[in-house]
Amino acid sequence: MIFSSPVFLFLFLPVVLAVYFLLPRRLRNLWLLGTSLVFYAWGEPRFVLVMLGSIGANFFLALRIGASDSAGGRKAYLVLAVAANIGLLIVFKYADFLVGNLNAALEALRVAPLSLPGIALPIGISFFTFQALSYVIDVYRREVPVQRNPFDLGLYIALFPQLIAGPIVRYHDVARQIVERVVTRQGFAYGIERFVLGLGKKVLIANTLAVQADLIFAIPADQLTAPVAWLGLVCYTLQIYFDFSGYSDMAIGLGYMFGFRFLENFSHPYVAQSITEFWRRWHISLSTWFRDYLYIPLGGNRGSALRTYRNLVLVFFLCGLWHGASWSFVVWGLLHGLLLVVERMGLGRAMTRWPRALRHGWTLLFVMIAWVFFRADSLPHALGFLRAMLGASPATGVEHPFALFVDGPTLLALGAGMVGSMPVLAALRRRLMERSSPAVAVAVGTGEIAALSLILLACSMMLAAGTYNPFIYFRF
Repeated sequence: MIFSSPVFLFLFLPVVLAVYFLLPRRLRNLWLLGTSLVFYAWGEPRFVLVMLGSIGANFFLALRIGASDSAGGRKAYLVLAVAANIGLLIVFKYADFLVGNLNAALEALRVAPLSLPGIALPIGISFFTFQALSYVIDVYRREVPVQRNPFDLGLYIALFPQLIAGPIVRYHDVARQIVERVVTRQGFAYGIERFVLGLGKKVLIANTLAVQADLIFAIPADQLTAPVAWLGLVCYTLQIYFDFSGYSDMAIGLGYMFGFRFLENFSHPYVAQSITEFWRRWHISLSTWFRDYLYIPLGGNRGSALRTYRNLVLVFFLCGLWHGASWSFVVWGLLHGLLLVVERMGLGRAMTRWPRALRHGWTLLFVMIAWVFFRADSLPHALGFLRAMLGASPATGVEHPFALFVDGPTLLALGAGMVGSMPVLAALRRRLMERSSPAVAVAVGTGEIAALSLILLACSMMLAAGTYNPFIYFRF
């Protein structure tokens, strides 16, 4: 079940909300936990057992960490918890990748290859595993008290608004909210507004651009002309942002409807003027997770420059691998890590003397080129696509003419995406509300309600026609 589907919008969510507010407060967490498990089990019932096993193991190991009187005992249980969580990822996410690479080495040695039964990837396993890891690590650090109610810990890990694709929620950010939270009329209204905006991002912009991006990336690289390749990359650059930030908006909005306050996950990353700034704005919950639980424990930037560079490269190598068991994801992560190193070595200081437009253009160009590796099916596919972008393919444009991929909906989505990726509308609204009369403020509010209604209507029509895609980050 996904947020941008009729069954969620018109059946699951209304029923969950209605029963939630009818129940006494002491039963609301159980209702949310039960419905979250139903949400997760909708398409893959068997994987609920995997998540329940993760919840149970982390609950027990955190209890042991909290009860242990010796530093050695606490550390031993922490190592066991980290090993169990990473082991879960290795089995379900990386086993085929590791065996495939091992078989390539065995083939060179003329040794019979290994085989594995097909292991399906549980949706959202990277997200709920990282949440579980942050909980046990924070208990070990004594930053949060151990949770003694397994249902409350289960709700933290399985809560359906952010279960599948984040944002990655830290336990200390919601621990008090799990026990005691209040839904206000204003908060509920804001939750609806945020959810509808996220739905519009996903259905109206991301899904429209996904059609052309998928078509173009499916074309053999030697049949791509440079204009078509660049169009495909521009479409994908906007698609992944509006797809993922749209999901985050919907998750944050749903949280408000139930009294939870999740932290922001995006802050207009495509206006960044350096890669360092880009990672302060893109997938904030993941970048801060790696900062707090890997980069800083490795030493961060407290040691020598070489040690800092090593830490950055290692963190982004693992960040790429977190996104998928493929060398193309690893290359994507390493590209970002290496450029962060180059910025620390002096490029960042030099860039401050560049014109603002040049800094922005350079950063966006790098981000887009790196997206080729993120989107491509393999490294050879990515390299071939880059050659096509440079005009180095033998394509003449006869097989796949540029005009074939440019239609009214695509142009409209591209325009909306370019405007929506900048903080223009928010700044305009803020200026109107600050400097205008009460009558203008009422007019702005009325216009917003009308716009949200139109967005919801347009999304409903597109969903009724069956024109939606799974969220990109469901794969991770």
